[in-house]
Amino acid sequence: SSDCFLIFFCAAVLIGPIAAAIIFLGNSAVIIGLWPAHFIWTYYCVLKAERIGLVLKILAAILLPLPLLLLPVLAISGSLLGGIGYGVFIPLMATFEAVGEGVADKLTHCFLDGTVSTTAGACTVVRDATDFCFHSYFSLMDELIRKLGDNETPLDIKLSYLPHSMLAVLIAVPFDVFMISGVALWKSPCMLLKGWQRLCEDLVGREGPFLETVCVPFAGLSIILWPLAVIGAVVASFLSSFFFGMRAGLIAYQEASLQMGLAYMVSAVALFDEYTNDMLYLREGSCFPRPKYRKTDRMNNETGQNNEVRNATSPLGEKKHHHKTMKALQRSKTFMEAIQRLRPIQIWDWLFRSCELNGRILLGEGLISAEDMEECIIKGKCKKLSIKLPAWCILQCLIRSAKHDSHGLLISDDVEVTNFNWPKDKVFDWMLGPLLVIKEQMKQLELTEDEELCLRRLIMTNNNDKPSDWDDCGFPSSDNIRRARLQAIIRRLQGIVVNLSWVPSFRRRFIDLVKALYLEAVEAGAIDGSRSVKRKIEADAASAPGSKFDDKDGEGSSKGAAAVGIDAV
Repeated sequence: SSDCFLIFFCAAVLIGPIAAAIIFLGNSAVIIGLWPAHFIWTYYCVLKAERIGLVLKILAAILLPLPLLLLPVLAISGSLLGGIGYGVFIPLMATFEAVGEGVADKLTHCFLDGTVSTTAGACTVVRDATDFCFHSYFSLMDELIRKLGDNETPLDIKLSYLPHSMLAVLIAVPFDVFMISGVALWKSPCMLLKGWQRLCEDLVGREGPFLETVCVPFAGLSIILWPLAVIGAVVASFLSSFFFGMRAGLIAYQEASLQMGLAYMVSAVALFDEYTNDMLYLREGSCFPRPKYRKTDRMNNETGQNNEVRNATSPLGEKKHHHKTMKALQRSKTFMEAIQRLRPIQIWDWLFRSCELNGRILLGEGLISAEDMEECIIKGKCKKLSIKLPAWCILQCLIRSAKHDSHGLLISDDVEVTNFNWPKDKVFDWMLGPLLVIKEQMKQLELTEDEELCLRRLIMTNNNDKPSDWDDCGFPSSDNIRRARLQAIIRRLQGIVVNLSWVPSFRRRFIDLVKALYLEAVEAGAIDGSRSVKRKIEADAASAPGSKFDDKDGEGSSKGAAAVGIDAV
């Protein structure tokens, strides 16, 4: 293990700077090159957007230069830090895999594994950043300037509420910065000692990060570097305190009361203190006062929004019992068990593999044409496929879950994703509530088999704006209310997929998926392949050594998803 540690150190020294330079220089070039377009187009879209009121437009026009000027600085700084971290930790993970069971000549693999893959992965990071800065950004702006619906009203602010809001910010920011930073500094020795205590206990008992022999050098390094983690936590607390203070202005505006804004200013300190007590396993609650900062029951909705979603799928008593059990289990989890739990990429991978399987079916039925795939591969115009195909896959999962009366989402015959094993990730946590609501709506509709088969064609080929769009499509039901409900569900799912498409890796993975489907169809004789398209696919595959279609994370996530039995619906 000591030899592997030394080899990892050498690999990190040699490969780390190369990977960091690729990410830093590549991302910086993209950010600086597109910044003028972002600056101008952001102003244009904000001023043109119908969903933004006049007062808010004027305020945005005055305040926008500051974030637009700071954004490239922060993004470039983040690229530098992210590149350094990527260049260090990717060879580290490759070292762990090289010393695993069933690997011959471990010493050679410790050095070779993670060199080419880290360099190629750094290029993939730059590609994802380019997709985000170009395609995701302009897609987001398109959503902003989309026309308002019949029942939608522009978002605006009331000038009479601004004095309360601004005064609350001026008072709350210095107060919260001082108090929250003070709480963080006061508890930093406790965090330092408790962290060292836990790591030393794991070292003696060979648990947690010390479970495997090869991990001992790295775990020992974590003991030495633990003070840096504590310093980072204090700095993060200091930075977050500014947002707590600024949110007091938002509360004052929403409640039209300076008193409510100041109440949140005090409550924010109590919330932070209670959170740190939970993290450090100290006594429950906080010694600071926690006044109510909402005039209505919205405060309960804020603090219990996730619980409401979970209560909708499980009895209250069962939930409370499960919550207590999970809290006890979480305190006793080892390091490796925690890694197994934090796998949101498994759901992400299921979506793409479901798109792959359903894409083959739709291609065979003629609902996906060769022209659609060629346009996606050559021109990068995947809006039709990248929205409609995932929307159908998710809808199919919801229909299946509703038929089996599942409490969560049934993504395979033996895997049910519920609110308790759903990945604790902001993006996926935001998806869960709407999907569970839509699943209950599908259960009430009780679709027939003919309606399900027709829905597949309607999602891929038809408009779904109004019930009359389905008049000549052969949909079995003539009930306009039923049609309108299904169309609303389809539009909502497509909206969810649009938001998912802004995630940096979505576009890359989907285009790679289309390339794979295209080659399979050409080899099977289902379509007549274009030579230019095949040459582009071969060139793209050759530019990503050691990876099919440059999908490193896709392959890794497939293994992780297969390990828990996740499969496409």
